[in-house]
Amino acid sequence: MKFTIFDQPAAVFMETESWERLERSSLNEWSGRSAVIYAQPDDTHPELKLSLEASDEAVKTVRIRWNSPIQTPVTLLNDHWERGYGDLGWIGLQPERVLPWYVLMKDGSATNGFGVKTGPGAMCYWQVDSSGVTLTLDVSCGNLGVQLGARRLEMAVLTERRGTDTESPFEAAQQFCQQLCERPLMPKFPVYGGNNWYYAYGKSTAARILEDSRFISMLAGEQTNRPFMVIDDCWQQGAGVTGNGGPWIGNRDFPDMAGLAAQMKQEGVRPGIWLRPLLTHENVPEHWIRYTKEGHFLDPSVPEVLDYVAEFIGRMNEWGYELIKHDFTTYDLFGGWGMDMKSRINKLPYTFADRTRTSAEIIAALYGTIAAASKDSLIIGCNTIGHLAAGKFEIQRTGDDTSGRSWERTRRMGINTLAFRMPQHGAFFSHDADCVGITPYMPWELNKQWLDLLAKSGTPLFVSADPNDLNAEQVAALKAAFAAAALPQKVAEPLDWMFNHCPARWRTADGDETYEWTGGDRLPLSDEENHWWV
Repeated sequence: MKFTIFDQPAAVFMETESWERLERSSLNEWSGRSAVIYAQPDDTHPELKLSLEASDEAVKTVRIRWNSPIQTPVTLLNDHWERGYGDLGWIGLQPERVLPWYVLMKDGSATNGFGVKTGPGAMCYWQVDSSGVTLTLDVSCGNLGVQLGARRLEMAVLTERRGTDTESPFEAAQQFCQQLCERPLMPKFPVYGGNNWYYAYGKSTAARILEDSRFISMLAGEQTNRPFMVIDDCWQQGAGVTGNGGPWIGNRDFPDMAGLAAQMKQEGVRPGIWLRPLLTHENVPEHWIRYTKEGHFLDPSVPEVLDYVAEFIGRMNEWGYELIKHDFTTYDLFGGWGMDMKSRINKLPYTFADRTRTSAEIIAALYGTIAAASKDSLIIGCNTIGHLAAGKFEIQRTGDDTSGRSWERTRRMGINTLAFRMPQHGAFFSHDADCVGITPYMPWELNKQWLDLLAKSGTPLFVSADPNDLNAEQVAALKAAFAAAALPQKVAEPLDWMFNHCPARWRTADGDETYEWTGGDRLPLSDEENHWWV
C-alpha cells in the first residue's frame, strides 16, 4: 500500500452553506475564510490528529483528498455506520462506496489498514478509487452545521497499520482493530442465555418470563456462570403502542419489575431488560422534545434529558436487572437505518438544541450517560454506533435482527455479521451477532448449525425458544450449546471470508468445520417473515 495518512493531501475542503477549498497555510494547516484545519502527527505512534477551528462559521463537513494511485489488484473491507445488514464483505474498488470508519486493504501479499480511532468528534467515512483516497468528516449538528465559537474541535485521530505477508487477513484485521481502540470494555465472564423476542414478538407477561427463566436455567444445568434471561419489548407502559416507547415503568402484565427481577434470580438466571431511551409517550417539558411523531423523541443535547435517561437506567439497575439492552437511538437521532445512510447519515430536518457540539459528540455524551447510570449492569447497545460505543458498552449488537420466522433473514444478517465484525470482538467490545430463534417456522437442520457456530464462536449466545415448541433433540442441542457458551472460547475465524459473504468454513476450538447455510435443493428460502409481529 503506497498510500499513507501522512502524505500531504492534494486538497482539503470545507462545507458550510457551500463548499470552499482551503489553502495550505503552513506544513500542517489549511485555512479558509474563517476556519483552520490542523493535522498534528504523533512522533511516537502512527497517528494523525485532525482538528477544526471555525469561530464564525457553521460547519457541516470537512473533506480531505490524497492522490495515491492504486496500480495493483486490491480488495477492501470496511466497517458499518451502526449494525451490519448482511452487506459486509471484501470488495474490489468501487469509488462511490462509502466505507465508514476504517478500511482494510488486501494487496498481493499483505493486509494493510487505515482508519479513524474510536471516540471521534465527527462521523467519518472513506472512499477509495484507482487514483487515491478521500476522507469525509461530518461535523454537523443534526441537519445544520456545528457552531464551535472559540472551541477547537478534535474531529478524529487517524491511524494506519502495515501488515506482513506472514499473517492472514483475519489476523491483520484483529491487530488493526486493537490499534483503533485504546480502552476496550468487555464483560468479565462469557455472556449467554435467553431473549423472548423471536418467538413472542412483544406478546408476553411476567408469568411467561418466569416460565422462560426456569427453562433457561434448566438448560444451563449446574454452571456457576449463570445465564441471562432478557425481557425484550413488552413490559413498558408504551408497549403495544405505535413507536414502543416509554414511560419506562411496568404495565399491567408486568406490575412489579423489581419483584420480577428477584424471582428470576431465584429461578437461577441473571435478569436482563430492553428499552428505547429516546422515545416516550409521557408528558415531558417541551424543550426536551426534538420532534414528535409516534410519541416524543427526546433531544439528548439537553442536559435535563440526560438526567431523565440516567434516572430510568439507574432505576433498572436498582430493580436488579444485571443487563440493560438499549435500542433504536441511531434511528431516533438520524431518522434512518445504517444500510440507507451511505454518505448522508442524517435523514431528519432537525438540529439539536445545543448547536455547539457535533452529532457525534452529542451521541457520545448520551452513551456515556447510559454507561455511568447502569453502574454494575452490563450494557448491550443495539442500533448504536460502534465507533462511539467502544470503551463505553460491554456488548454491541453488531448486526440487524435475525428472526424466528425467516431462516433466510437469519442467514443473511447473522452469519455475515458474525464473520465480518469478528475482528472487533475483544478489541472494541463483546460482539453480539444476535439470537438463534428456534420456532416451528425455522428449519431445524439449518438453524441448529447457527446455534452450534454461535456457541463455539467465543461471542455471546442468546436463544429465543418457546419450551412448548421444542423436541428432545432441540433441548439436548441447547444444553450442549449452553455448556460451551458458558465457558471462555477461542474466537472463531471465518476461513472463506475473502470470497464468501456468508462464510461456510470456520475454525473453532473444535477444529475446522464446514456449515451448510442454504439448504441446497432441499427447501425454498424466502426473506419474507410470515405472520411476523402478529
